[in-house]
Amino acid sequence: MKEEIIIAGFGGQGVLSMGKILAYSGLMQDKEVSWLPSYGPEMRGGTANVSVIISDSRISSPVLTRFDSAIVLNQPSLDKFEKAVKPGGVLLYDTNGITHHPTRKDIHIYTVDAAAKAYERDMVKTFNMIVLGAYLKICPVVDIDHVIAGLKKSIPERHHHLIPMNKTALDLGAELVVLQNKVQ
Repeated sequence: MKEEIIIAGFGGQGVLSMGKILAYSGLMQDKEVSWLPSYGPEMRGGTANVSVIISDSRISSPVLTRFDSAIVLNQPSLDKFEKAVKPGGVLLYDTNGITHHPTRKDIHIYTVDAAAKAYERDMVKTFNMIVLGAYLKICPVVDIDHVIAGLKKSIPERHHHLIPMNKTALDLGAELVVLQNKVQ
């Protein structure tokens, strides 16, 4: 098994954290992992993306131009990375702020209304975990138990009281994901 993933959105949406949690989760399952962040000079509001590779075998390079899966959280990221998904791959996007929806017919396309649900349930800080839960429903590359352990590893101990809310967000994302286009 080898999954090459790009996660992209605005700074402040938890893009890099989502990638780090996936990478930690993979490590805890004895997988080979790579986590390669990229972001603009702005701390919040600029673009950010991270490529994550989770594999059963050694990873030769963390640099990718094509992806098995793309998780996109804004229109600029959708415009940039839709074409980088390998044929037969997965594109998952949050519908908030998307005005030009994906048009490819050779990839599996999923949506999740994560931003709207996070706001509605007063769980805005767990927006990225809703998206991650949706992704793991589609592509279970790591176990949820290891994601929880990855959360414990990646967030400061003073915030560990928020882990149950993050678990709820992961479960919610799994319920909210909707298939838009399935490749035959």
